[in-house]
Amino acid sequence: MHLAGVTKAYGDRVLLDDVSLRVSAGQRLCVVGRNGVGKTTLLRIIAGETTPDAGEVGLPRGWRVALHDQRPPRADGRTLGAYVAELLGDVEAIERRLAELEQAMAAGDHGDATLHAYAAAQAEFDQVGGYTWRVHVESVLRGLGFEDADMGRELSTFSGGELTRAALARTLSANPDLLLLDEPTNHLDLKNLDWLESELADFKGAVLVVSHDRWFLEAVATGVVELGRGRPKVYNMRYSAYRKERILEETQAAEAFERQQEEIQRLERFIARFGAGTRARQAKSLGKRLDRIERLERPAKEVRLAFGFPKTPKPSRDVVEARDLTLTAGDRVLFEDGSFVLERGRAMAVIGPNGSGKTTLVETLVGERAPAAGSVKLGHNVEVAYFSQHADDLPARATVLEAMSAGTDLGTTDCRTLLGRFLFPGSEVEKKVEVLSGGERKRLLLAKLVASGANVLVLDEPTNHLDVEACEALEAALDAYEGAILLVSHDRALIDAIADETLSIESGTLVRRNGDYEDFLAATDGGVREKTVKRAAAAPKPRRAPKTTPEMRRARQLAAEVSAKEDVIAQLEAELADASVRADHQLFAQTARAHSQRQEELRALMREWEEAEDAATRSASG
Repeated sequence: MHLAGVTKAYGDRVLLDDVSLRVSAGQRLCVVGRNGVGKTTLLRIIAGETTPDAGEVGLPRGWRVALHDQRPPRADGRTLGAYVAELLGDVEAIERRLAELEQAMAAGDHGDATLHAYAAAQAEFDQVGGYTWRVHVESVLRGLGFEDADMGRELSTFSGGELTRAALARTLSANPDLLLLDEPTNHLDLKNLDWLESELADFKGAVLVVSHDRWFLEAVATGVVELGRGRPKVYNMRYSAYRKERILEETQAAEAFERQQEEIQRLERFIARFGAGTRARQAKSLGKRLDRIERLERPAKEVRLAFGFPKTPKPSRDVVEARDLTLTAGDRVLFEDGSFVLERGRAMAVIGPNGSGKTTLVETLVGERAPAAGSVKLGHNVEVAYFSQHADDLPARATVLEAMSAGTDLGTTDCRTLLGRFLFPGSEVEKKVEVLSGGERKRLLLAKLVASGANVLVLDEPTNHLDVEACEALEAALDAYEGAILLVSHDRALIDAIADETLSIESGTLVRRNGDYEDFLAATDGGVREKTVKRAAAAPKPRRAPKTTPEMRRARQLAAEVSAKEDVIAQLEAELADASVRADHQLFAQTARAHSQRQEELRALMREWEEAEDAATRSASG
């Protein structure tokens, strides 16, 4: 499959500009880039669902393409089994035709027409899986969490998440030559994710996948297609290697630009000084050399999400204690007699299949639900902040700034500064909440979480709708957070990075284990699973662990604060250059004062960080 010069715009907004790409059979490429760069549009163009404004899409003769892009099927009268088999064509009719032709040949019809018809029907049948198609469809449905009895159920009886999984099952069952997957991990639990990775590893065709799940990308993709930085670029490497390569490229580009600028300035100084003197001839020669220099563009410095959590009040040792807890959903018992304790400074990941009761558990722990039996007790001086995947209490008619200010003690300037760290610069804070995308809403809710000052964070799927860079920023902030964390997430990279312990819902019971996600896998797989999939990250990050000394934790916290402060300063500098800010003299003066103050704070932080690093080194060696 190849793309040549593909361009697509919506109004004045150009999403794809002169995109050229070649994908061969057996390649598994992930398409990466910030939200809004056209990843989904690219997949739909390849699938033929969207027409490009220019360029062409070329498919090898006979190639079949299947696209999964999160649009659930209509909940009409079709059964799950019939819907999933649709992309195979009328495979049952082909089976009947083959049977009829076989009977004719058995009765003595060996004419050319019959033999040609049988060969054509057999080839068509083989292309969709042959006589194993039913086995394959059933295997896919089971792998994605459906029961055999679900095959005959009508689509109208399934939930939205189940319908999205049904759409994925339909695409995978099609056995295409080119598989296009847009966020296929949504609505999958950890068991389903493991199955999907294995399924794609065995897939013989080509794959283009868009996903924010870093662990999934690392496990599945053998190459990366990057959009959003000019022309698309292909990296023939694993996702984690690509992240490191991008950092290296950015560093080298910045260094090359600075070296060239120094050389240009040196030549200009010489020419200005000796252009009319005894060394005029040399100056003229250097002038020609200066004219021949091919000027490098200043590398664009992307504003990335980066933040840290403030220091919090120290609570009692046990911040959350559950005793003999029984939770139900309607008439169904989720689990019984569950007990556990979350200690301060620890991070606990709640793990379990879809529908097992993870969200019900965290809602019970924060007081939004009453348990069927048992009790939940919060420790002394505990302040809890709850980040829900469902509840969105942001006022739709308010601006981003107004929504940020509500319920906090922060002044307007501090709100603007914090919002800038969450990629709401300048006039962006005046946008109405109702027009925000899912990712923007998540970033605003994260900003309010930081402003809460809580010493216990209860997080339910915090990375949904966040792009990869935002997921990594959240991971870094949580890794440095000094309070306790209770986390529900399907983001295995996040779990593996921050979890000190896991709390899994298994067959109606709660099971607590020490360790991160890989330790959980080793324990639940009998200790025989190889730890081959490592979290994808730009560079290794230290993990939270009980043996971490207070000095190490403090140094890590200060490092995060320094990074966040540098990004705040960069954001304030961008705001000072913003025309809307410069037009408002009072706002410009406030922003300038804030910039000066943050510079002073950064200098103090740097000194404190250097001292903390020395102390951490001494504590590690001692």
